[in-house]
Amino acid sequence: MSAYVVATAGHVDHGKSTLVRALTGMEPDRWEEERRRGLTIDLGYAWTTLPSGRDVAFVDVPGHERFLGNMLAGLGPAPVVCFVVAVDEGWQAQSGDHRDAVAALGIEHGVVVLTRADRAPGRTAEVLAQVRAELAGTGLRDAPVVTVSALEGTGLAELRATLDDVLARTPAPTGGRLRLWVDRSFTITGSGTVVTGTLTAGTLRQGDRLQLLGHGEAVPVVVRGMHSRNVPHTALEPCTRVALNLRGVSAADVHRGDALVTPGTWPLTDVLDIRRSTGPTFPDTAEHLVVHAGTAAVPARLSPFDDEHARLVLDRPLPLVLGDRLVLRDPGSRSVLGGARVLDAEPPALGRRGDRARRAARLAGMDVRGDVRVEVARRGAVQAQHLHRLGLLPAAGAVAPDDVRVLGEWWVHAPVLESWTQRLRTAVDELHARDPLAAGLSRGAARDLLALPDAALVEPVVRGAGLAQDGGHIRSPQHRGGLGAHETAVRELERRLGAEPFRSPEADDLTALRLGARELAAAERTGRLLRLGDGVVLLPTAPALAMRELARLPQPFTTSQARQALGTSRRVAIPLLEHLDARGWTRRLDAGHRTVVR
Repeated sequence: MSAYVVATAGHVDHGKSTLVRALTGMEPDRWEEERRRGLTIDLGYAWTTLPSGRDVAFVDVPGHERFLGNMLAGLGPAPVVCFVVAVDEGWQAQSGDHRDAVAALGIEHGVVVLTRADRAPGRTAEVLAQVRAELAGTGLRDAPVVTVSALEGTGLAELRATLDDVLARTPAPTGGRLRLWVDRSFTITGSGTVVTGTLTAGTLRQGDRLQLLGHGEAVPVVVRGMHSRNVPHTALEPCTRVALNLRGVSAADVHRGDALVTPGTWPLTDVLDIRRSTGPTFPDTAEHLVVHAGTAAVPARLSPFDDEHARLVLDRPLPLVLGDRLVLRDPGSRSVLGGARVLDAEPPALGRRGDRARRAARLAGMDVRGDVRVEVARRGAVQAQHLHRLGLLPAAGAVAPDDVRVLGEWWVHAPVLESWTQRLRTAVDELHARDPLAAGLSRGAARDLLALPDAALVEPVVRGAGLAQDGGHIRSPQHRGGLGAHETAVRELERRLGAEPFRSPEADDLTALRLGARELAAAERTGRLLRLGDGVVLLPTAPALAMRELARLPQPFTTSQARQALGTSRRVAIPLLEHLDARGWTRRLDAGHRTVVR
């Protein structure tokens, strides 16, 4: 049976903690001051088992306006809410704040509980009508309503059954990437650092290596152990409350609002483009506010593009992606301003005149579910893994849109790839025309020319352009290299070597023929000459001719015998014999002897 997490919501002193205590038999208020004052200050936790056997954990949030930040930290990661309104008082100021938070977070599953029915039994219908009107614009507009008296115990059985029914109809979490927002940390003697949070996505296993993302550099940690509802586990699935014993970090270095993630799976961003989801339209000018995401509360600067879209610059980076919900709060007041959805967690820089207006138009046409086609078009080329981190690809192996080409790990916009291939073909053709002796365009020059983000893209771009590669150089398949004005000199050299195959020209001879290293290299690429070490130049047929002569010698033979048989000098004989060794045609036995390999 799955586990579930439910957060409370409602005005201060409307009986949220009393209700949780009655349902679970546990005390949710953790601090002596809370119990003494009868006022919840921080998040409380309790759990129970419903009649169906479902395990449910409650996150009890404070209702007082002074602790609005704590309330949002508890409500932020919760998928289900228990919205509490006291019958004897009806809808109050913080009821509205909690309603606005529920709307901003897009919570659509929950139960409305009318508490303290014993104090004003005649007001139930009136308060219910008021609650329905206030929640009309939220995901709780059609939520079931249960009337209870926690002190007398009436209605609790119906509430348990209703909760069972709501949880049964709540969609199960769909796996996803691990991101656990931390809501508290402490030390247990003998165990060390323990952190708690609501696991809403991903799977946790004992021994997992995670990253703690907080106020500084990412900290690698290891999950030594885990508990849920005071029971040890080796693995936990969403959605459940978890307590993790971590190795690699001190409890003093973990704070509410930090996040535990699988390494390399989430982007960290401090600049976001957002769309208003609830609350008043954005102001005309920039303003400072507090952004709540998960359990984090971060100061930020909001710079509007228009009434519905804005850029947020956070004081510290958070692991946020497309579609994430944010609650916006005015730091000077104790109320929720509204909600927003992340449209771009890695937006482009804006610097040119008109950029803001163009960005507003682009954001207006974007979907909070994301459009990978738009993102690839904007970037030109992006790795699939990065698209996944940004929340644009649901899983590995996703099918690319028609106008996106997949080149290994890269997704490339088709027009960009076409531009790359055309520019590369043009550059190679121009090089051949300008310098027929050139081997071609080097791979490094090609990458620089096209400003490719990764050297791994050179190969597929070359193939796409219909070009060939030889020895790290890119050339046209039709280009075999011309010798131009040096054709006559190469022919003369071929004539001489044809008459005396093993009499390699001396350096002075080559100079007289005006054949330098570039010209000889071009002739070798076209199969006209063969260059060996120490400036030895022969015809490509020389090795085969040499083998014919060497095979006639008594085996094994010496270098001197080979030189005499070939009628050449040691300058030519030694590099030629080494060339034959490298081909496996001859084998060197010792310092002075070789044999032909039969």
